[in-house]
Parts: sequence; C-alpha cells; structure tokens
Amino acid sequence: MDLQAGQVAVVTGAASGIGLAMARRFAAEGLKVVLADVEGAALDKAAAGLRAEGADVHARVVDVGERAQVMELADAAYDTYGAVHVLCNNAGVGSGAEGRMWEHDPNDWRWAFAVNVWGVFHGVQAFVPRMIKSGQPGHVVNTSSGDGGITPLPTASVYAVTKAAVVTLTESLYAHLKAEHARVGASVLFPGPHMLRTGLWESHRNRPARYAKQRPRRTPYRSLDQWEAAMRAAGQEVRFTPVEDVAGLVVAGIRAGRFWLLPESEHSDAQIRARARSMLDRANPSYLESFVLD
Repeated sequence: MDLQAGQVAVVTGAASGIGLAMARRFAAEGLKVVLADVEGAALDKAAAGLRAEGADVHARVVDVGERAQVMELADAAYDTYGAVHVLCNNAGVGSGAEGRMWEHDPNDWRWAFAVNVWGVFHGVQAFVPRMIKSGQPGHVVNTSSGDGGITPLPTASVYAVTKAAVVTLTESLYAHLKAEHARVGASVLFPGPHMLRTGLWESHRNRPARYAKQRPRRTPYRSLDQWEAAMRAAGQEVRFTPVEDVAGLVVAGIRAGRFWLLPESEHSDAQIRARARSMLDRANPSYLESFVLD
C-alpha cells in the first residue's frame, strides 16, 4: 500500500507511547489521523500537540474492550473523514497478575483479554468491512509482542497469552483478506527489538471498576524506572528502542506489504529457532528454563 497525503489512519492507544509515535509519523506523511484512547486528559494533550504540528486530527475517548464504543469510533471516523485507509489496533494493557497461574485473580485475565484480544477483534469488525467495501487500498496493523507473540513469557503469562492470540488472530485475518481478494493488507507488529518506554507498566491507572482485583496485590506495582534501577543494581544494563523507530518500521512495513513487522534481532531469532526446534523435535520446551520463576 502506498501511503499518500489525504488518507486516513486510525490508531488506538494513541495518547502516548507507540500509538502516539505512529500517529505522529502518519501525520508527517500527510495522513489525517483519528486518535483513540481510554485516558481522556492524555488524549487531549496528544491531539493538541499534533494539531500544533499541523496535523488534521480527530480524537475520541474509547475503551476498546467495549464493542459499542469501537463501533461508535468507526462511525465517527467515517462521519468526519469519509474513509479509513490504515487501522492500527494498538491499545494494550499489562494485567498486573501475581504468582503462579493457578493463583491469578480471574479479573486479571478478563481485563487483559478485553483490551488486548477483544479490542483487536472489535477493531477488525468495526472497520474492515467498510475498508473492503470502499475498494480502496488499506492496511490493518495489530500490535503483538515478542513476550508471547514469539516465546511464552512465564513471568507475565497473562499478557503473553493475549499477545500470542493477537498473532493467530492476525494470521487468520490475513488469510481471510486474501480469500476475499481484498485490497486490504494485514500485519502483526512486534515492537522492539529492545525495551520500550511506554505507559504499559502503569496500566493499572486505567483499570475499569468492572475488572477490579477481587483481592489486593501482595506487592506494590513496580514502575519502569524502578524495574530499570533493579536491573542495573543486578549488573544488567537495559537497552531501549525509541518509539519513533517502531513507527518507522510500521510505515515501511505498510508500504512494502510485509506481514511480519519484526525488527532484526539475534535474540528474537534465537527464540524463534528454539521454539520451532522444540516443536519439530516433539521435545519439552527447555527454552523456557532460562526464565527465573522463583
């Protein structure tokens, strides 16, 4: 798909982090952008900043876990701009689950799936039929993660399970679009190759009451800065990927029609090979032994 000035991009989770970086990059390419986020004040700030840079922006507060709100987002996008060419289902949360899987609060799973999986599905159903019907070129980008999308991350199993689901969902979407001979493509995004400075670590700030924990946490939430400090104290330096690099990968991938938006990384490649080898050899997943679960 050739991105052109005047086209329209919709980005969820757009008030900060990867979502805002993608919106800013699309705007720099001349696209009109529709920003959706659950956090109203941050969304207003992001929209104002983009408008100050000359972008044509429509912003709407949306909880992607609520189907009706995503359908209303689609109506608003089409009512405002008459078309949608790029859809980035990017909104995501960390569940805040603690302990072993059998100890997890069920609401941690319900909330993570509502946003990370159902949010993507809602976006597909709200926008893709209209994108196909228009007959215009289009593209859908669904944000996954190497933590689950490539290799299970037992220390964050709820998040990892949801991100693995996004990969399979997007593979299926790709096949369905091809079967329909649609002019709409699909990609799955693995942000990286290193850590990212995003609000994912503070997801709990936006946790809806309907998914409130049924029992209090045993330990306080840890911020990214606290985690980074702990890693440094343990003698491990953490590398970060600028969110602008992720946005650049997305734009290049859409133009090239690439499905796997997976930055080059020896670490990721080794994980992919180890998992595939385990499956092909019908062997136990020994590659998981590198994760410390104590």
